[in-house]
Amino acid sequence: MTPLRVTIFGVLASLLLIVVVLELVRGRRLKERYALLWLATGVVLLILSAWRGGLNTIAGWLGVTGYPPAVLFAVATLFIFLVLLHYSTVISKLTDENVELAQRIALLEQRVGRLSVREPVDMRTEPQRPRSGRL
Repeated sequence: MTPLRVTIFGVLASLLLIVVVLELVRGRRLKERYALLWLATGVVLLILSAWRGGLNTIAGWLGVTGYPPAVLFAVATLFIFLVLLHYSTVISKLTDENVELAQRIALLEQRVGRLSVREPVDMRTEPQRPRSGRL
């Protein structure tokens, strides 16, 4: 049987994860589409932590007889690997888009350079862009 102390710790840790993710979404520091994986992780861990008999049953199915909460940590590790895999695909896609945008900028700079050689711009008559406070 899962010790009560481990159950309480698992439930509190799962609730903390859910609350932190919801707070990050509310503060617009984490997009909803990325929060779904973390929320799913928190909910699954909460269910497995709170349902002591279920955790023991699942541990029995998997052949874990010595310490059933080890299944809880294995599930958490699996979800973390899934989240990392998802973020790796997102980063790969963003890297490809970044390369494409850099190439487009280079082509546009080349075109502007060719056009400015043909028609020199008089800076005294050209309107100035307002400067933003950023560097």
